[in-house]
Amino acid sequence: MKFVVTSTALLKQLQMLSGVLNSSNTLPILDNFLFEIKENELSISASDLETAMSNKMTIQSKETGMIAVPAKLILDILKSLPEQPLTFSVDEKTYAIEIASDYGKYKLNGHNGDEFPKAPVMENQKSLVIQSDALARAINKTLFATGNDDMRPVMSGVFFEIHENSMRFVATDAHKLVRYSRTDVGGDSPASFIVPKKPLNLLKGSLGSQKTEVKLEYTENSALFTFDNVTLMCRLIEGKYPNYEAVIPKENPFKLTIDRLDLLSSIKRVSIFANKTTHQVRLRMGGSELNISAEDLDFANEAQERLTCSYAGDDMEIGFNSRFLQEMLGNLTSENVNIEMSAPNRAGILTQVEADDVSEDILMLVKPVMLNS
Repeated sequence: MKFVVTSTALLKQLQMLSGVLNSSNTLPILDNFLFEIKENELSISASDLETAMSNKMTIQSKETGMIAVPAKLILDILKSLPEQPLTFSVDEKTYAIEIASDYGKYKLNGHNGDEFPKAPVMENQKSLVIQSDALARAINKTLFATGNDDMRPVMSGVFFEIHENSMRFVATDAHKLVRYSRTDVGGDSPASFIVPKKPLNLLKGSLGSQKTEVKLEYTENSALFTFDNVTLMCRLIEGKYPNYEAVIPKENPFKLTIDRLDLLSSIKRVSIFANKTTHQVRLRMGGSELNISAEDLDFANEAQERLTCSYAGDDMEIGFNSRFLQEMLGNLTSENVNIEMSAPNRAGILTQVEADDVSEDILMLVKPVMLNS
């Protein structure tokens, strides 16, 4: 079996799939990429049994066949080669692979492609179509808020909630929460499921800047994303997602409106002086002034800044984890933001003042930290 492919084009496709690979696999065959050739098309797959991803590219070949290629070895050699055509020759009896370049020849041992795990066939799946830029935005806005607690696996993914005329993406780690909604996409019937972090990170890196349609198919235990020449299938997280609506305070009489970038910059500077364990910053609001301060009593470090804002409500002092605020403000895009509060011991709600897109709605919740008196 023989085929010719451009080194940089092949490297680009393999790098897209390399995020699927684990450093330690239960099956040695999973340390390989599966190459499947059908005349002038090469289909490449990678799997870790939980997530499987494949893409297709055009090559020069008149043959049909498949071979499992050692992933690390092929990536290392391609990274060190300038752009040029490469000729792959595969011995289908011994699975030996020879790569010929302008510089010379490289030999490596492949494996029987039949040993590579086949992606499960979906049955009775439901589907919807979403624009790639909308899906990429939803992932970017929510992924940072997912948890890492092995004891609560349902919080380690993003909750997809499908309605007839809208779709909602929710992420929380019990300290912060993001609810991102879109009204330009929906399904034929209501459905909900939790997608793990790893496939979402892979999607985030693969969707790119080109606007295209993504077909999402889903069953009770798996989801399949298809766009351009890429397919990504993943096993869903089992379990019931927490009732996120119950933790969002409905009555928030105190409202602060402020320039987002000014607030973000100020918190970044002040938090340098915060306690390295709590990362606590103190917000004191009154009239048209916001006072931001932080201190680390162990090292006698402290900082304080004042910003002009619009504030409606009683004078109030509240503490937040500066890292959470920075993540949230960095993932919002409007010029001004609203922070709504009800009491120093209740969560604050961040929303955008100006919407980038009339089809989207975003709400971020951050729990307070107890202030040192």
